[in-house]
Amino acid sequence: MRIGRTGLPRPDVPGAFDAGAPAYDRLVGANPCYHANLGLSARRMRLPARGRGLRLLDAGCGTGASTAALLAAAPDAEIVAVDASGGMLDAATAKPWPPSVRFVHARIEELGDHGVAGPFDAILAAYLLRNLADPDDQLRAFRQLLRPGGTLAVHEYSVRDSRAATAIWHAVCWGVIIPAGWWHTRDATLYRHLWRSVLSFDGAERFRRRMREAGFASVRAESMPGWERGVVHTFLGEAPV
Repeated sequence: MRIGRTGLPRPDVPGAFDAGAPAYDRLVGANPCYHANLGLSARRMRLPARGRGLRLLDAGCGTGASTAALLAAAPDAEIVAVDASGGMLDAATAKPWPPSVRFVHARIEELGDHGVAGPFDAILAAYLLRNLADPDDQLRAFRQLLRPGGTLAVHEYSVRDSRAATAIWHAVCWGVIIPAGWWHTRDATLYRHLWRSVLSFDGAERFRRRMREAGFASVRAESMPGWERGVVHTFLGEAPV
């Protein structure tokens, strides 16, 4: 697959995740921050009462790591987890889940065609917006899917505002992620896409502005601890009441 300055052509991204799915959990498990920081983003949503009575959307659930983070933060909520990659969803559904969790194979832009409709009380989108052809349109769609006052949390890489974060990202990709991806799968396409797509994605200030332009209120961002400080962020916003 051709990888340009911004990564793969966006329609090709689900196929790259299909190819990487068998080794994906092993690779991300080697990052001590990966699951912990997804959990931190889920807790930053401040879902009340263990999620009792809430309906949540996990947009771009992958192999279920973000779904598990939502479930830990809101164990009594109903969770609809969606992903465009059949290979990633196969890995997710092979794990044990309570009846309150439902997985759907669909592109996030086509939820209505697959029986997924709002309103949702909160949406978690982890490592998703960067991989879409039109993130602005999707942010507006998320706002429409949320109840008034509902929360969107975007857990995403954003390094463009910081030279230090950009240098860390180059070093981690070429020192760890791309070689490890090649070793496990003999195909570095997905991991080279990850490297390029993060470099070309919004800085944190630009993405906050993008959320406000999509109609979200109370937009803010919090970074992660550990080596992901300044590299991965939780962007939070609320659907207007």
